[in-house]
Amino acid sequence: MNVVIVIPAFNESASVGRVVRAVARHGSVVVVDDGSTDDTVAAARDAGAVVVQHGSNRGYDQALQTGFEQADRMDAEVVVTFDADGQHDAAVLERFTGPIASGRAELVLGVRPRGARWAEVLFSGYTRWRFGVPDILCGLKGYHMSLYRAHGRFDGTNSVGTELALAGLHGGARTFLTPIPITPRTGVPRFGRAWRANIRILRAMLAALRMDLRSMLHSGNHEIIPPKWQT
Repeated sequence: MNVVIVIPAFNESASVGRVVRAVARHGSVVVVDDGSTDDTVAAARDAGAVVVQHGSNRGYDQALQTGFEQADRMDAEVVVTFDADGQHDAAVLERFTGPIASGRAELVLGVRPRGARWAEVLFSGYTRWRFGVPDILCGLKGYHMSLYRAHGRFDGTNSVGTELALAGLHGGARTFLTPIPITPRTGVPRFGRAWRANIRILRAMLAALRMDLRSMLHSGNHEIIPPKWQT
């Protein structure tokens, strides 16, 4: 299958080249530079990525939206979102592409050992109760592109990277959960710091609740495939 790995990046010159080289053997790499003021663009290009640039900083969700638009132009069948900060091991990508390529799943969600903020814990508590998904905010997710084309966008609600995954769950997408290890990141967290990050996540959770209320009018079953816990 044609796999595209979308990496949003804002001032990630210290890590993005290493990340691109590590993930490139799993698919084509698209880095969306979100108005960086450092050498992120040069580092990503030198490592072999297709780079799409925003003229100014538009935020994490819009960077992912741009990445999916580029992946669509590249006729992607599977898209995996991956962070530029070096927290994820590229070896885990096989856990995301494999279930989709084999037809076992349309959506693969990473599960971290723990959430970083109290708002993440709250949001993930809701999705655990509602869908059996314990970490909706993990940045490492895999999608069959049919989900994106059916929904019509990746994100239009500043959902901190959760809108398309939630739309897939509401639509009954076959979903695979897989644990992923986390290493300390390089640079500033993508959600921002302290209370601002928690407010962003709470706003995203409210958008998810509104989506949930609308979906109750057209409820359908969803299937969560039990995770294969790997080490």
